[in-house]
Amino acid sequence: MTTKTTKTAETAETAETAWAHLPNARHIDAVLADARKRPRAWDAVWDAAWDAAQRAARRAAWDAARDGAQRAAWDAARTAARTAARDAIAALVTWDSSADLLECTPDVLRAMIDLAEPPVCHQAALLLPYTIVRFGQ
Repeated sequence: MTTKTTKTAETAETAETAWAHLPNARHIDAVLADARKRPRAWDAVWDAAWDAAQRAARRAAWDAARDGAQRAAWDAARTAARTAARDAIAALVTWDSSADLLECTPDVLRAMIDLAEPPVCHQAALLLPYTIVRFGQ
């Protein structure tokens, strides 16, 4: 597996990452930076977000990440992240289209969890903790 250097405005640092080659690398870096910046907010969200939908979505993301590089990137990012941030990273590593949901509010994602078809409902469930921290809801 190859790693490359990424530099993002969110992290303002250069780092070797296993996920730098992924289309959502800058979003993964942003989630990690936020988890480092506001750990208490992430811990609170983790307690609120842990339910059956989260577990099912996490399993779907792992099953969809069949590519060895995707799984290696997910494992590396997951190791670097706080628990709640891992779900957002799982979605961003597994489904490139999950970046489209980053601007959704928590209420929109909650509706998508209930109404959208897979994999969108899974993406919404995994990104919900990130949006709760981001939007403060």
